[in-house]
Amino acid sequence: MDLDQAEARIKKREIGGVLYAHTYGEESTPNDFFKFAKSLNSDLILVDDRCLCVPTFDESSCADVVLFSTGYAKIVELNAGGYAFMQDDIAYQAVHLKYDPTHHDEVETSYKTAIQNHDRFIYRDNNWLETESQLPTWDEYRKQIESELESSLIQHKILNEIYSSRLPAEIQMPQNFQTWRFNVRVKNKSPVIDAIFANGLFASSHYASLAGIMADGRAPVAESLANDAINLFNDHHFTPQMAERVCELIVKYES
Repeated sequence: MDLDQAEARIKKREIGGVLYAHTYGEESTPNDFFKFAKSLNSDLILVDDRCLCVPTFDESSCADVVLFSTGYAKIVELNAGGYAFMQDDIAYQAVHLKYDPTHHDEVETSYKTAIQNHDRFIYRDNNWLETESQLPTWDEYRKQIESELESSLIQHKILNEIYSSRLPAEIQMPQNFQTWRFNVRVKNKSPVIDAIFANGLFASSHYASLAGIMADGRAPVAESLANDAINLFNDHHFTPQMAERVCELIVKYES
């Protein structure tokens, strides 16, 4: 997040809250900015989105809400769930909404089409959010996370060491940005991605910029990243042999 732009908007009273997402699971939290933002507007709701970070249970933050996730493609992947730490003065009440899976599919198709065509996304409210899933108790859920976390971090370490040792240093992002995936910036992104999938492997193209889609304006950093960043898998969906083959393909197409 551009904290200077966020500060300017807070001063203009243009927004009611700030959601700070930790890109790539990078751990540092701008607590000084959070404190300053509250001094500008005490009614501001500050959300510290740590969904791509390593889950912890002793979180201290100046934010009003700190979010963690155990959904798909997270550090601990339970395919569902998440939890939050909230300040005592935050009123939280669980909601119970109607759910229609066809509405979920419609929303998903709508925003994906907008991104693909770079059109403005127009949100239409309907019953797309499921809130009635059966949840484990907090103690059970926490034990699940703790039991999965160790093996997850071991897998990350093994695969990250393969990537860091076999890929050119100049295309690797800094170490603190390699938590969620192992991220590289390449000159020939499309051929590299195509070659990876053609060889029965997979990687993810970095998120498209949502400037002009979800909101007005430009986002030059996000646009640049979308053009050349590739997220390499380092979780239980990938094996060391797969990681080694991906490295060979990237070196081949970047040479």
